[in-house]
Amino acid sequence: MKYVVILGDGMADYRQQFLDNKTPLMVANKPYIDGLAKNSELGLARTVPCGMKPGSDVANLSVLGYDPHDCYTGRSPLEAASIGIDLKDTDVTARANLVTVSNECEYQDKTMIDYSAGEISTEEARVLIKFLAEKLNDQKYSLYAGISYRHCLVIDNGSLIGDLTPPHDITGKPVKDHLPKSEEGKKLLSLMEKSYELLKDHPINLKRIKEGKNPANSLWFWGDGTKPNLQSFKDKFGLDGGIISAVDLLKGIGKLAKMRVIEVEGATGNYDTNFSGKARACLDNLKDGLDFVYLHMEAPDECGHHGDTKNKIFSIEQIDKLVVEPVVEGLKQSGEDFAVLICPDHPTPLSIMTHCSDPVPYLIYSNKKQVVGENSYDEESAKNTGVFVEEGYKLINKLFEIK
Repeated sequence: MKYVVILGDGMADYRQQFLDNKTPLMVANKPYIDGLAKNSELGLARTVPCGMKPGSDVANLSVLGYDPHDCYTGRSPLEAASIGIDLKDTDVTARANLVTVSNECEYQDKTMIDYSAGEISTEEARVLIKFLAEKLNDQKYSLYAGISYRHCLVIDNGSLIGDLTPPHDITGKPVKDHLPKSEEGKKLLSLMEKSYELLKDHPINLKRIKEGKNPANSLWFWGDGTKPNLQSFKDKFGLDGGIISAVDLLKGIGKLAKMRVIEVEGATGNYDTNFSGKARACLDNLKDGLDFVYLHMEAPDECGHHGDTKNKIFSIEQIDKLVVEPVVEGLKQSGEDFAVLICPDHPTPLSIMTHCSDPVPYLIYSNKKQVVGENSYDEESAKNTGVFVEEGYKLINKLFEIK
């Protein structure tokens, strides 16, 4: 028996007036997924437990079957695991975004222009992080380069800061009310201020400005946490599992869960990602002995954060055509029994351009369990079934109970 989760990060949304009061899932041309819906179980699942922040960290842990209340220690430690940082129990980590802020003299007067610095390339970003590390690293603070705008700060013998704001939550807003105020947080603010002075005239940023791109002119810290302890996926479920993703967060979860972390050339974490390559890698690794693959696509989430309606819909359509169809058809042709779960981790509505905690629509299809489903897969059709999984980390049990 083979199992696959196809995760469209941030794919769910609200009804939008500019889409004739429909959601991107309702508008997108996704004939293959809608065809599966007719013979699938549909419902809603609460992947973000009440009282917890709606991050991709918490939500993906839930979809993978881990109760965030038991294992979540912060976002950045998961990313640190992917980067290969060997954390001590006394370390505290923070996500270090390269962002674009406005050019007022005082840092507190600046505005968050772009949380991703124009989706800066990994090559450019690593030059900038190396430059900052040479200037800012000391016995207490160490910067490590990740992918694109996503990087990591390790604080030796640190304390949790607690009042750090994700930059994607304040796009277009003044930063003044979102700066850290705790004693440890003020030290991070000092690093952010120094990073601006170091980066604003860096040759890479001057070149980006000349090319009409947003400069990566500041660090922004958020998502602090401590070293996690995640049970191995094999011990938890008795299955050999793998994970496919372009982002460090998911790769880190995979490494900590002792899953096979599968690299795909051309995987970018946006709508230009190698969708087809991810689908092929999924099938190849199932054929190579894995029982389970978690296939993660970041693209809808990134488009949601940018308020990019066109490409959010495009991303959903690409997932349908280049991922879901070839994966399911490949599983059918393999001759093995299989079950597939399709869902987002959380909604990233275009109207608010950040995550929210609303339950997400899910679809479970199996060649062994034909059911009477719905005519389409979207938020409304899932809600209309009346099926609701309150504890989202139990959703995967519905998949694995198909044998």
